Amino acid sequence: MHIAVCRVILYKRVFYCNRNNKIMVNLVKFIASSGAASRRQAETLIRGGRVTVNGAVVDNPAHRVSGTENICLDGRKVSAAEKLWYILLNKPRSYTCSSADKHAEKLAVDLLETVPARLVSAGRLDKDSEGAIIFSNDGDFINTLTHPRYGVLKRYIVHTAGKISENDLRRMEKGIRDAGEVLKAERVRQISEKCYEFVLNEGKKREIRRLTAACGAPTQRLIRVQIGEVELGSLAPGEFRELSPVEIAAFREYEK
Repeated sequence: MHIAVCRVILYKRVFYCNRNNKIMVNLVKFIASSGAASRRQAETLIRGGRVTVNGAVVDNPAHRVSGTENICLDGRKVSAAEKLWYILLNKPRSYTCSSADKHAEKLAVDLLETVPARLVSAGRLDKDSEGAIIFSNDGDFINTLTHPRYGVLKRYIVHTAGKISENDLRRMEKGIRDAGEVLKAERVRQISEKCYEFVLNEGKKREIRRLTAACGAPTQRLIRVQIGEVELGSLAPGEFRELSPVEIAAFREYEK
């Protein structure tokens, strides 16, 4: 049966309507916007056959839905988020960011239990690291913060067991090969004896720790102090706050 569609442009974004004038969006966008997963995670889940629409498995992320269907992930109904949350947490050491880690003793998301929404972290900080991490139930927003193409920089303060030479600082900016990957910092500068500021874009797994280890100065303490224009400031370990409208708008600029 042919279904007529109309094209609607709102705030530079294109949506489609069916013949009943219901706005249609891609399934991957609906899953991400619900807070059930980030956009990249949602695409993987859909392609893996874990999402059903009205009881039928749909493995095409571009499948269009209006949100009125019975959409389930692993058998659990996925509903559109009533309110979008944007939370900055100062993650303490020993907390795990991935809520999928069944062996983790302490989850960072549990520090946000008073927030009435299912939240996903924008990227991760490893268990031994601390500092700024953003949680949201807006999958598109999380994708903007984590995908390298948007260029959202993260700033870290790193304490090391030894001094890093000027030559090694420049090597880290040019790229160091480790375990088949090229590790690279956008900028590195010395702050004081055995203390350095790193700025990263992509952030591969344990990238800073691997970089300093390759230079003979293992990381002893790692604190993320800034994501984009959002600074950790005086937020104490374990505390969190909502991002301001200005901070959220600043991240939206990366999408343009």
